[in-house]
Amino acid sequence: MAYDDAIKALSNDALKFVRDDYVIGLGSGRAATALVKSLAKLIKLKGYSIKGVPTSLQIKLTAEKGGIPLVEADQVGHIDVVFDGADQIDSQKYVIKGGGGALLRENILFGLAKKVIVMADKTKFVKNFTRTVPIEIHPLARTTVVESIEKLGGNAEIRTLDRGYPFFTENGNVILDCDFGVIKNPKTLTQKIKQAPGVLESGIFLRKPDVIYKAKDNGKFDII
Repeated sequence: MAYDDAIKALSNDALKFVRDDYVIGLGSGRAATALVKSLAKLIKLKGYSIKGVPTSLQIKLTAEKGGIPLVEADQVGHIDVVFDGADQIDSQKYVIKGGGGALLRENILFGLAKKVIVMADKTKFVKNFTRTVPIEIHPLARTTVVESIEKLGGNAEIRTLDRGYPFFTENGNVILDCDFGVIKNPKTLTQKIKQAPGVLESGIFLRKPDVIYKAKDNGKFDII
């Protein structure tokens, strides 16, 4: 793919933020997968004693294959650095996540992390958010949350699989993909979304990344 070379290059560069004995949050998706593969090589090369905290089964399997020791988020008091991707990044440096369905676990890691590093290709960067916002909710709150989203001016649809079955997160919850049009004030919107009973997490993360890698289609990348 067009950005694969750049993503591989930036995943190697991002390892400069890793130190021995670190607890590292492992996000989900293409960029995070590339980072985990690079991290596995670094651990073997340097002999580092590192613990990884996965956000999904997808990344857990990749980390296990690379021989990275893993723990769960409730087994650590902090995370030194978390590496993750993003579905969209706006000009205020807020991110939308949750396209893969791991937003609740990913935001928990963001909250635990001393440093957050986000990696994405240049197509994910926008002035204002325009894509749908994933919202993880308890299944029993589906109807009431949809009504709350509509009152906020949004249109909510439950996420489904190809055959029409509801998509369930690894936490046993469902996701509403909510269209709010152009979002100019993401902080206010996500605060209002999370006030609705039954909402477990919004895909608009209020913790901004400390470092952002922007992959370009010429195999290079920018650091923001």
